[in-house]
Amino acid sequence: MGPRFCRIQREDFDPAALQAAVATGDSAGAVVTFTGQVRRPVGDDSFSGLTLEHYPGMTERAIAAILDEAGERWPLLAIGVVHRIGELAPGASIVWVGAAAAHRGDAFAACEFTMDYLKTRAPFWKKEYRGSGARWVEARRGDDERAARWQRAAPMTTARTED
Repeated sequence: MGPRFCRIQREDFDPAALQAAVATGDSAGAVVTFTGQVRRPVGDDSFSGLTLEHYPGMTERAIAAILDEAGERWPLLAIGVVHRIGELAPGASIVWVGAAAAHRGDAFAACEFTMDYLKTRAPFWKKEYRGSGARWVEARRGDDERAARWQRAAPMTTARTED
């Protein structure tokens, strides 16, 4: 696997610059990216934002392990993650994942796998702020179910062989 990066930062990020960082060389037939944003729950005007905390050092190691596993499952040319921490308002970018591969199926799968594992295996803690006060967000069963499907399924590569 080619370039791999993981950044945890308070500052906003530029998705176009990050895409360029994974779209290296002319071997990539596909570059897939995902940008997650802070979402205001529908009908909840009291939601004012959230704070994300992490465990320094451990978080980076957990993300590096996720990226390594993605590189073992799919023939990637590059993969990267940027995750923000600190106080974030509704609409703010929170996470970016990008993967480059020769074929789109590998890039899509690696990007989705990485995001599913970030939600369940990287040590981040989220506190939401509403008119009624602040609360720590519990892990969601749906996130665990999405991550579990990667444990059941063998990776499907779209790599082609020469005849």
